[in-house]
Amino acid sequence: MFDKTIRMRRLRSGDTVRRMVRETRVSPDSLVYPVFIAEGEHIFREIPSLPNQFHYSPDELERLTERLQNHGVSRVLLFGLPAQKDECGSSAWDENGIVQQGIRRLRELMPELYIITDVCMCEYTSHGHCGILCGHEVDNDRTLECLSDIALSHARAGADMVAPSDMMDGRVAAIREKLDQNGFCNIPIMAYSAKFASSFYGPFREAAGSAPAFGDRRAYQMDWHNAREAMRECALDVQEGADIIMVKPALAYLDLIHEAQTRFDLPLAAYAVSGEYAMVKAAAAAGLIDEHGVMCESAVAVFRAGADILITYYACELADAMRRGEIG
Repeated sequence: MFDKTIRMRRLRSGDTVRRMVRETRVSPDSLVYPVFIAEGEHIFREIPSLPNQFHYSPDELERLTERLQNHGVSRVLLFGLPAQKDECGSSAWDENGIVQQGIRRLRELMPELYIITDVCMCEYTSHGHCGILCGHEVDNDRTLECLSDIALSHARAGADMVAPSDMMDGRVAAIREKLDQNGFCNIPIMAYSAKFASSFYGPFREAAGSAPAFGDRRAYQMDWHNAREAMRECALDVQEGADIIMVKPALAYLDLIHEAQTRFDLPLAAYAVSGEYAMVKAAAAAGLIDEHGVMCESAVAVFRAGADILITYYACELADAMRRGEIG
């Protein structure tokens, strides 16, 4: 029977009261913007698979910092596109590698910028896999030393945080040990803890030039059927010394974001990946959806599930929406 004393609509009667009683509140401080830095000069080109996202050479990074400052975004996640690749991805830990160049240039342009660096080998290896090969298989333990060297080189170049995305067993512990041994005990690690072998990564692989030359990454990225395994991966990263854990992708894994938030007391990141962004862009271009509305609703869903940090290609637009009070 309808109890007329209970009127749920009372707190929905106007924007002021709706905003007052919101259960999920978000801030531009929670946003991280992925950035692609390409080796070379005078490179500023739109990425075909990711509309309104760009490749920047180090000499063009002022365009990026102007954009970030205009929108009030102060946290980035850097990915590198080297000019040369080899079997072992050696340019990834070169002190003058493309990410290392990018870090130093960004420090000059925007000292207050918080710089997180992706630590992986897929963009740097000629075969496109995330580690050192033994035949057609990635050798987990040989790869750990390379990943540790990459993280150390990023820290030496001035990175504020490193984020291993390779999904090798034991890489958080190996990186923590290498950083600590070299005087970087205060550099945090944001671990891609539950990273799935997802079909949502296609546009990124084009943007980063990181598609594997053969096979796929299912031998090290997770099976998307497995929830309990995802929690084991998170627990192992916590045990090995991760400072932040991550679930990737975001929207198709809201249940796991919620579960991780419930189980672990570390800050939790979620990555709204390239395929999620590209689908919204494509549907909006076809006139099928309200892009701005879907962007806002999707972001709030990730925070509502329990994420503290959202890595998103919509960081600039979301920051504006938050400041205008449209979300948050």
